[in-house]
Amino acid sequence: MTIVITGANRGIGHALHQLYKADGADVIGTRRDATDAPGWLTLDVRDPAQHQAMAESLADRHVSLLICNAGIYPDKGEKLDDGYDAALWADGFSTNVTGVFLTIQALLPNLRRNKAKVAIISSQMGSTTRAPGGSYIYRASKAAVLNLGRNLATDLTTDGIAVGVYHPGWVQTDMGGSTAEITVNEAAQGLKSRFDALSIETTGCFETWDGRPHAY
Repeated sequence: MTIVITGANRGIGHALHQLYKADGADVIGTRRDATDAPGWLTLDVRDPAQHQAMAESLADRHVSLLICNAGIYPDKGEKLDDGYDAALWADGFSTNVTGVFLTIQALLPNLRRNKAKVAIISSQMGSTTRAPGGSYIYRASKAAVLNLGRNLATDLTTDGIAVGVYHPGWVQTDMGGSTAEITVNEAAQGLKSRFDALSIETTGCFETWDGRPHAY
């Protein structure tokens, strides 16, 4: 089976890439610049032209699983009084929300061909039931992509495409920091199990890396 993972050159995306490779799957990873990385695809998820190029390069592939992992945390450390520049908002949403939509849209023919699965990496920080304050751009963008995923799940049901949204845990990555609760490999192993379990019967789910339903 062919699996496409966006933002697969580091962190959770890279760990997932390695896991599926070890299983013998045909894994296609994307990164912003794959010029010197044979076997990888160049994809800045903010760029519609690069989505078009990706779609053309994968036109004959039957994609079984698309993992929308690429994301940024642009407002870490920003202060309410004088931070959160408009450019940060634009970059956060174009990457974390629009980028996910454009990726799914570009690969719809491949996904429909195989009645595939789509896994969207969001965060518990996007849950509207948890509001501890701060990180407004990241929280708002992850809430938006959660909403996007649930609505796509509704629209793609007739195509047999299951869509799941996932909180990967607080992970020891560049984004999560060294004091985070779980390792990147623990997160990847747990997420892989969630993706395996995803089906048209559970489409629209919002789950944690270790299989617990998450409040919206």
